[in-house]
Amino acid sequence: MTTRLGPQFFSQTTRQVARQLLGKRLVRITDDGTRLSGLVVEVEAYLSRGDLASHSHRGMSKKNAAMFSQPGRLYVYSIHAKHCLNVVTEAAGQGAAVLIRALEPSEGIQPMLAHRGLFAERPLPTLPADTDLKTAITIASGPARLCQALGIDRSHDGLNLVSDQRVWLENAPAVSIPSRVITRGPRIGISQSTELPLRWYLDGHHFVSGLARAHSRGRHWAFTPWLSRLG
Repeated sequence: MTTRLGPQFFSQTTRQVARQLLGKRLVRITDDGTRLSGLVVEVEAYLSRGDLASHSHRGMSKKNAAMFSQPGRLYVYSIHAKHCLNVVTEAAGQGAAVLIRALEPSEGIQPMLAHRGLFAERPLPTLPADTDLKTAITIASGPARLCQALGIDRSHDGLNLVSDQRVWLENAPAVSIPSRVITRGPRIGISQSTELPLRWYLDGHHFVSGLARAHSRGRHWAFTPWLSRLG
C-alpha cells in the first residue's frame, strides 16, 4: 500500500526534504487518465538564505511566486522553452524548494517515450529489445527531460501536491535504499553558490544525470528490471 506525502513532510527543512525525496514516487495522471510515475533518484536543494543560485534570492516576483507559497506546492519554471519542477518546502514566505532532477520511470513508460519524441520516426517499442539502455536512460534523466516525459509545464505551477489529483508524491514501500549509496555534493548547471553541497543522488544509478565519473563505479544499477515492462 502506498501513502501520499502530506504537509508535514514538505514542512521540514529543505535539506531534509531533499534527502528524503530519494526513493519516493512522483505520480502524474494525464488528461486521459493514464498514470505515469517514476522513482526519484536525484535532487537539488535551493535555500531561502545565503544561496545565490536560488530563484528566491532577489525576492518574490510574478514568475517565482509559487516558490514562496505553502509547503507542498509545485513550483514550475521555464528555461530555454523547457520546464523544470520543484517541490516547495519549509514555511510559506520562505522561498525554498527542491528541484527534482531525475527519475527512474516505473509506470507509463510508452507514453513517456512518446512525450519525449524518442521514437518519432518509428513505432513505439513493443519488446524490450526494441529499446537500448542508452536511449532508455534519457527518458527522465535531467529536470527538463522528466517534465517533458510527464507532460508537466507552467500550467502546473502552484499545484498542491498534497491534494491535487493530477500530480503528487507518494511513498514506495517496496523500495529500499542502502545509506551507502546516498551521495551528496555540489549542484550542477549553475554559476553561483557552486560550492554548496546541496545535490543528493544515488551513487551508480543509471538514471542520475551528470557525469558518470561522479559515481564511485560508474552507473550500473536500477531499482527494478523495468526494461522488461516496456511492452
